[in-house]
Amino acid sequence: MPPTLVFDTDCVLCAGMLRFVLAHERDHSLHFMGAWSREGLDLAARHGFTEADLNGTVLLVEDGRSLTRSDAALAVTRHLRAPWRWCRVFAIVPKPLRDRLYSLVARTRYRVFGHRKDCARVPPDQQHRFHGVKAPDAPTRSD
Repeated sequence: MPPTLVFDTDCVLCAGMLRFVLAHERDHSLHFMGAWSREGLDLAARHGFTEADLNGTVLLVEDGRSLTRSDAALAVTRHLRAPWRWCRVFAIVPKPLRDRLYSLVARTRYRVFGHRKDCARVPPDQQHRFHGVKAPDAPTRSD
């Protein structure tokens, strides 16, 4: 299984971060799953996480390991081009402090950034890397 990021598809902040990752990826090896999709919930359950757990964290499954909160966010930076991959230096900040900040953002993300059903959209050329995330509607012609 390729490295897979399970994320909140209804979170405007999360959708923005997803667009950022797609724009700055180094090798296009990451796959993405909607947290509230059957696929996302099944993957989370196989790694010991519930739907309630996913409400407060992003989940990265890579090399058979599952990472959450700030560990997952920092691990994603390994897949980015410079200078963004250098953000891994923040791993020197003690995990309890990093996770406390992560949890604060997670708790307030809808209130501060917004909440919209299925705001994360799949770029058409990247559909093969997305699971449980809606593809954009096909353009319609009005002749």
